[in-house]
Amino acid sequence: MDDVTACSIMAAEGCEEMSGNGELEESPALETSDVPVQPGVEILEENGGAAVAPPCPDSTSLSVLPATEDEEGDPPADFDRLWKAAHDNPQDFTSWTDLLQYCEQESHATASRRALEAFLARYPLCYGYWKKFADLERRAGYNNKAEEVCIQGLQSIPLSVDLWIHYINLLLGTLDMNLPESPMRIRSVFEDAVTAAGLDFHSDRLWDLYIEWEKEQGNTKNAAAVLDRVLQVPTQLYNTHYDKFKAHLNSHEPKELLSLEEYEEVRALCRQTQKAERAEQAQEEEEERPPGEEEPATPEGTDTEELMQKIREQVLVRRDKVYQQNEGEVRKRWHFEDAIKRPYFHVKPLDRLQLRAWHSYLDWEIAQLTSDTRDPNQDLNQAATEGSEVTVQPQDESERSVVALDDHRVRILFERCLIACALYEECWIRYVQYLEPQSVDEARTVFRRACEIHLTHKPNIHMQWATFEERHGDLTEARRILEALEKNLPGLAVVRLRRAGLERRAGQLDQSEALLQEAVTESKEKPTLHAFYSIKLARLLLKLSRNPSRARIVLQEALEISPDNDKLHMNLLELEVSGDPWTSTEAVQECVRRALAAPLDPHTKILFSERGLQYIEDYSNSIQSVVSVYEGHQKLVKELGGTKRGAENGDEDPEKLSKADDGSAVPVSAQVPPTMPHVPITTPPPPMMGSDQSGYSGYGSWYQQPQYGSYGYQNTWNYNQGYYPPS
Repeated sequence: MDDVTACSIMAAEGCEEMSGNGELEESPALETSDVPVQPGVEILEENGGAAVAPPCPDSTSLSVLPATEDEEGDPPADFDRLWKAAHDNPQDFTSWTDLLQYCEQESHATASRRALEAFLARYPLCYGYWKKFADLERRAGYNNKAEEVCIQGLQSIPLSVDLWIHYINLLLGTLDMNLPESPMRIRSVFEDAVTAAGLDFHSDRLWDLYIEWEKEQGNTKNAAAVLDRVLQVPTQLYNTHYDKFKAHLNSHEPKELLSLEEYEEVRALCRQTQKAERAEQAQEEEEERPPGEEEPATPEGTDTEELMQKIREQVLVRRDKVYQQNEGEVRKRWHFEDAIKRPYFHVKPLDRLQLRAWHSYLDWEIAQLTSDTRDPNQDLNQAATEGSEVTVQPQDESERSVVALDDHRVRILFERCLIACALYEECWIRYVQYLEPQSVDEARTVFRRACEIHLTHKPNIHMQWATFEERHGDLTEARRILEALEKNLPGLAVVRLRRAGLERRAGQLDQSEALLQEAVTESKEKPTLHAFYSIKLARLLLKLSRNPSRARIVLQEALEISPDNDKLHMNLLELEVSGDPWTSTEAVQECVRRALAAPLDPHTKILFSERGLQYIEDYSNSIQSVVSVYEGHQKLVKELGGTKRGAENGDEDPEKLSKADDGSAVPVSAQVPPTMPHVPITTPPPPMMGSDQSGYSGYGSWYQQPQYGSYGYQNTWNYNQGYYPPS
């Protein structure tokens, strides 16, 4: 059996069956005897299957491979129909799988290539379809294109052990291994693979393939070096690697496996130990040796079998320490890994238990990193408490490397989480929050991956990305993100307001005003939305542009379209009330009259009338005007059936009087301890748009006030009583 065949068989052990959605279903390829026995823990098949992905070098833009012209002509009969169905509703995963399955059944290479390119641009985490795509190109005789497909897939999902093995098998089957550069190429790919996916808990098959390939090449020292590396990695089959190392050590001379430095160090130590033992033994033998007989000489520089065995034992002693430490790391992670039932990508929602399992795992891994970073300071504080003299030593290289390794493990876990939870904004946001203190560029890359590939129709994370860019001073990119989001999801009021707010904060008040004016113009066919934007624009003109006349025009034009919108009436009233009292009295009364003539509900009309009466009482120079407005209000209350107010000025209802101890009548209210008077809210809350405006996101809660009753305007004059004499 040649090297290529042997490695291919090795890689195929435990291979998976492809399901209809392109994911790989794990098969029980691993024998139970190969699985480490954890006390009180059962091993589930889900934990022994496909691995999932870490940091993408550049998966932000998924380039489409150039189409290859072949002898096939027009696409199959139903291709156009299925293609249209998939593109009309690209979020429907089933329509895509129907298209791909149809192309595969028809064995039409061109149609399959076209469908796979479009599908993988939208769902790049489906590693099973990358494998299908590579096999398609290889069957068509395009080995170079098959390699390009694998490389492109690994850029999108570099933690996929299955895809790395598929790529390596492709190279083993296509490269001429008799050429000196071919083994170097394979070894380089293996190194890339273990660097990207080697820390995954389920990466054992990749490590095993690398070790066996080095053995097949006759590089026993390289195989031992790879075994040494994997002994330090907490994986599911960690104990089998140690068994393989012991078997490898016992079947070869230590000199053939160890590095020259380690071999000389261990050999010198063992020879020194051996000399001490022999000296002690020689002293005992000398007493029993016949007189005149000399000790048999041992040739200098030769290693006896006894010395070789001691070297092996010493090497295993060193490796056993590493193994025990790694076993402890595995035990820490075991129950977290056991809780993860779906480590691969799927469009079906994850249940809350699975999401909680990922978050718990991340919490623990980050806590490990934090505790490792704080340990030196904790030791310092403890020593200082005990009164010891402590000299602060700079962090040495080994400590920095440990922190770097722990950080890499956290990132690997985040990337694994983002495979299974790719459609959940909360996981992407958490990764960004972890990366941002370390590298703004890396955090930006994560935002780009999330928004441009996986969450194209989730507005919240796009707006958070825009906020991120604005905080870091890139206003151009923030504008681009919001403009692209509005183009992709038109009609979301919150996005337009974010754009206007961005321009306002950047000092571009004219541009902010133009954006709101454009929104007002475009929403005339939607009265509720038109009123919403009109109020926003009017406030901008009034508060920032200091142009109340334009603000008034905006609100009046909006009232022509929506005369029944009480928020427009109230904002116009507040605009007039905020003006100069010497010139605004008539405008305020006109605003009140307009509201009373509008098709508003009775309670709202009474509130407007009360507001007008309160204003005229506060600022009018004529008592006749006050009395006239008061009488108009009284008439309105009677017509609309206003609720009766509390008594004032001694006109208490006799039924509400109670007897005091001395028999005199006392108002009930007099028996209640006095309370602080209600302080009216003088600044109205922003008006509420209809609750059906789902795109307004958090803005909806700002506007949900109960019919402006929260203004707190009290009937301080007891309007239902005769406070003012009739004119």
